[in-house]
Amino acid sequence: MNHFQYKNDVLYCEEVSVSDIAAQVGTPFYLYSSATLTRHFQAFDGAFSHPHITCFATKSCSNIAVLNLFAKLGGGADIVSGGELFRALKAGIEPGKIVYSGVGKTEDEIRYALESGILMLNVESHQELEALQNVAAGLGVKAPVSFRVNPDVDPKTHAYISTGLAKNKFGIPIQDALQSYMAAQKMDNITIVGVSCHIGSQLIEVSPFVESLHKVKIFVSRLQESGIDISYLDLGGGVGICYNDETPPLPSEYAQALEEELGDLQCTMVLEPGRVIVGNAGILVTRVLYTKQGGKKFVIVDAGMNDLARPSLYDAFHAIKPIRRNTEAVEVADVVGPICETGDFLSRGKEVPLCEQGDLLAVMSAGAYGFSMSSNYNSRPRVPEVLVDGDGFHVIRKRETYENLIAGEVIPK
Repeated sequence: MNHFQYKNDVLYCEEVSVSDIAAQVGTPFYLYSSATLTRHFQAFDGAFSHPHITCFATKSCSNIAVLNLFAKLGGGADIVSGGELFRALKAGIEPGKIVYSGVGKTEDEIRYALESGILMLNVESHQELEALQNVAAGLGVKAPVSFRVNPDVDPKTHAYISTGLAKNKFGIPIQDALQSYMAAQKMDNITIVGVSCHIGSQLIEVSPFVESLHKVKIFVSRLQESGIDISYLDLGGGVGICYNDETPPLPSEYAQALEEELGDLQCTMVLEPGRVIVGNAGILVTRVLYTKQGGKKFVIVDAGMNDLARPSLYDAFHAIKPIRRNTEAVEVADVVGPICETGDFLSRGKEVPLCEQGDLLAVMSAGAYGFSMSSNYNSRPRVPEVLVDGDGFHVIRKRETYENLIAGEVIPK
């Protein structure tokens, strides 16, 4: 469920007309619903009865206002860079609820994480472990670590967002991970606290999660037999959402399946939802600049692939709805942007509302990996982000200016 609904044929976000926001903010812009963000977070977090920490996947939607909302709801953060750590801390997330994942942490980023006192770092290679030991020794602290194990489970999702197969770059093969744990146990500045596993994103079946957890449980037993106990089991995220006609599991179904497989294993679960919380809580609002008929019908809008990369990158589907529903008529057309690339499209060869120049359109389900993947390609300023709260709204990120585009650039003398 989300709080984007038509009232008298005008699209509203909660109690605010989207067209009224567009009139004040201009287009394009990202628009999020506080009520939807809150409802989705609480539905996910509240589905689990086992001790757990819900660490929002910061990469999916990293605005500090959104992160602050989750912090107030008791949430933590799953981060993958020093910049995301900075954002999480600025947003008020407790360091003890921050988990640092990712295959390429630099020594500076590791130092920042240890100095900040985060919950744990998910180590993904032996060389990274050695770097952690060296940095921790230099600081005179013990680094809390979990190893990300790769269970070689097919998540049945897009190849680019599959992370748990042996051919993927993430984690340590589960058959080799015990050796890494034994090496870590001998290091003076390493404290083993957990095991981590993440198999992919936009999963619409529960079975891959259960299969991976089953493999991880067997591995945890091997750790215990070797005298290594863990406090945290990081099961990642990846639950899908409905973009079109998918039927992903409800949070309650996901939680029940995991907890049944978990059994009586004594540890705190770490969960890293991202898309399932924010995906349908945000839209991209854009305006029709022109229409033209070539070999096919084109609807040219003021938002492009630099604003929303998912259609171009993954051939992802995003429903497109009119802000003002003047007619039920639809047409098959390509909705394209101003970017100088043939791959610049928001929808291609699908039914979209019958559009005229000046119409406002909503690109739905754009809250996850929308703004966070946007860029300045073609020297286009990035768009604003707006957060609705009941009958009011806040601009939580200003539209960039041309001056922003060249900030930090210098012509040498």
